[in-house]
Amino acid sequence: MRLNAYQSSRLHKERVKAYHDKKLLKMSFQPRQLVLLFNSRLRLFPGKLKSKWSAPFVVKQVKPYGAVEIEDAKTQRSWMVNGQRLKHYKGGEIERLITVMTLSY
Repeated sequence: MRLNAYQSSRLHKERVKAYHDKKLLKMSFQPRQLVLLFNSRLRLFPGKLKSKWSAPFVVKQVKPYGAVEIEDAKTQRSWMVNGQRLKHYKGGEIERLITVMTLSY
C-alpha cells in the first residue's frame, strides 16, 4: 500500500507540474521595445490602489538566460533586471486617478 501511495503521489505531482507549466508564457524582448517593470520592493505602508508596475522603460539589450538591460528614457539611466519582472507595454498613456474625499460631521 505504501509503495502504491508513493507512486500515486508522484503521478499527481507530475500532472500538476505539467498543468502549471502549460500556463506559463515565454516572454521574448527585443531592443528598443517598451516594457513595464514590476516594483517588488517591500514597504511598511503600501498604498492599496498604487500600481505595482512602473512606467514604461526601453529595452537596451537582451542578455542570455533571461537578463535584460533596460533604460529610463527620461534620465538615460540603465540597469540590469530579471526578464521575469518585465511585461510588454501595449502603449497609450498611463491613467492615474486621484480621488479626494472630504469628511464632515
